[in-house]
Amino acid sequence: MGLKILGTGSSLPKLSVTNDMLSGLMDTNDEWISTRTGIKSRYICSDEKLLDLAADAAKKAIDMARIDKDEIDTIICTTVCSDYLTPSMACMINKELGISCRSLDINAACSGFIYGLELAKAYIDSGIAKKILLVSAENMTRLSDWSDRSTCVLFGDGAGATVLSEGDDLMAVSVTARGNEELLNISGIHGNSPFDKTEAGENFLHMNGKEVYKFAVSSICEELEKTVKEAGIEFKDVDYILLHQANMRIIGAAQKRLPVAKEKYLSNIDRCGNTSSASIPILLDEEARKGRFKKGDVLLMSAFGGGLTTGTCAIKWGI
Repeated sequence: MGLKILGTGSSLPKLSVTNDMLSGLMDTNDEWISTRTGIKSRYICSDEKLLDLAADAAKKAIDMARIDKDEIDTIICTTVCSDYLTPSMACMINKELGISCRSLDINAACSGFIYGLELAKAYIDSGIAKKILLVSAENMTRLSDWSDRSTCVLFGDGAGATVLSEGDDLMAVSVTARGNEELLNISGIHGNSPFDKTEAGENFLHMNGKEVYKFAVSSICEELEKTVKEAGIEFKDVDYILLHQANMRIIGAAQKRLPVAKEKYLSNIDRCGNTSSASIPILLDEEARKGRFKKGDVLLMSAFGGGLTTGTCAIKWGI
């Protein structure tokens, strides 16, 4: 049965923070950041809640899909950092939109959007759902250690959304997980239980950049090759590739290994930074609203993230 995309939406905070602005806060500069990451600026939440961005992206996707919001029977939100531990971000989007339907969050780190697509397909294939709102919303700057210039300069905040329904546009989708907390982790909440003898960790992102880079490049190339084969196509049939916007060096390494012209790789990392699971749907929406995609275009998407997780899919543009 599969699924198709009916509409997309995205939302970014109003504050754009340039590399030059960061140089006034820490020992860094634009050249150091941009040559290592490809990032020139990023959007950072100041007085916004993550829900503000998530709901705004959702409304835009619903408007593009030209459906009534009450037709949505499932909300899936992918996030590492919801405004609350409970209720879920999906439930809060539910409230903000004024609808009532099953709503749940999933956390697959930066691979979350592709995980969400696979879950949406399973819901639709089983007949449980007909129209699904998939929102990826991330506020990684609040989980970053702003005393660590090697990681805090990478991240931005934002939300991307898609409205999904029954269709045959999803050609192949694959997700993986290799349990590993050593390369990338954020410690859990440590309460004040008098019985808890475990040591509290810092609630900041910790990352082994070199090892994550190796994992990212190898997993992107391996998973894209597998997905192209499963979709019954060749790389020459691909119109555009949307990779997780983590680091331009990772994207560049993938470009060198895969037989796809560089102009087919889309990117917004220079002004958005790494927005975790929101990066692909934000990029997808921005390019869609530019009129980049034609009906029938074949898009490849691939992401990697903490877990360690990967998610890859091939999908036809059907709007």
